Amino acid sequence: MTALTDFQRLEAQGSWRSAPDAPLREVIVSVGEATLVLSDPRTDRPLSHWSLPAVVQLNPGDMPAIYAPGIEGADETVAIDDPLMIQAITRVQGAVASHRAHTGRLRSGLIVLAILAGLGWLVFWLPGALVTHAARIAPPAQARDLGMAILADLEQEAGAVCRRDSGQAVLDWLAPQLLGADAAIRVVPGPVGGARRLPGQVYVMGSDLLQTAPGPEAAAAHLIAAQLATADEDLRHAAVHHAGLLASLGLMTLGHLPGDAMQGFGAAMLRDPAPRPADADLLAALAERGIPAEPYARTIDPTGQSVIPLIEGDPFRDAPPARPLLTDEQWLALQQICAG
Repeated sequence: MTALTDFQRLEAQGSWRSAPDAPLREVIVSVGEATLVLSDPRTDRPLSHWSLPAVVQLNPGDMPAIYAPGIEGADETVAIDDPLMIQAITRVQGAVASHRAHTGRLRSGLIVLAILAGLGWLVFWLPGALVTHAARIAPPAQARDLGMAILADLEQEAGAVCRRDSGQAVLDWLAPQLLGADAAIRVVPGPVGGARRLPGQVYVMGSDLLQTAPGPEAAAAHLIAAQLATADEDLRHAAVHHAGLLASLGLMTLGHLPGDAMQGFGAAMLRDPAPRPADADLLAALAERGIPAEPYARTIDPTGQSVIPLIEGDPFRDAPPARPLLTDEQWLALQQICAG
């Protein structure tokens, strides 16, 4: 105890009472490292040890000063009239009070810092975690709603979805064969850089793929490439992240997004080139579905220089597929889907 550096060998005479009904007994009071020792003056045998930080004066300001080993130990007392000893004990009490105040402030400061750190962590982590969770748990119906909401925004850039019944009937017949039972294909008048996959197995392509190609194979390959290039969960995450935290909470609690949640998402999508899968994966998928790769490759690079692996790896380079993808009547109906 640094407060007692000057009093480490201090001793004084005192009158000790071991209990309220016990007789007074003369003792020697000495200051130890962290204790007040009460000893028999004749035998020097310690009679009691008190913790210095716990010692309290029962009659502040009076003489002789009466001390107890603590508030709960007031049955045992010692009376001291030596000013130096009283000064030593008082200094200890002041040092203890100062230490406790400092410790309390330090503990409070550490608690505040911990709370602020926790809040900061939540501020930076929680929104992203909620968005990721909302995207991951979205059921198929909500994922399809996301896709249709993006499609509605994309129409602001590429024109309204073409809805001629005969052409849409061809797409509805073709979608499960190319992309799976739950797929939906839509065509817009303007170009979209090939074909795009939207959340919920929604696919959109521009009518340019239908107007400029000699057959449906290029458009079909673009649709398959869109499916392979991006996972549906990644699309949902990007869409929900664009919608923001409040919209994500609405999706989790109400089951739908606000009407304007996807505003600007379609335009942002069209600013980036359509993602492409690995050539090997695409070639394998096209071979499985009986679709040649070269028509697709030529829409990316008419010269063929940058898509040589696709052209040379075309599974139907030497022989056409056993049966055409569409009949002439179906292909014509599909080409006219935007005719009105």
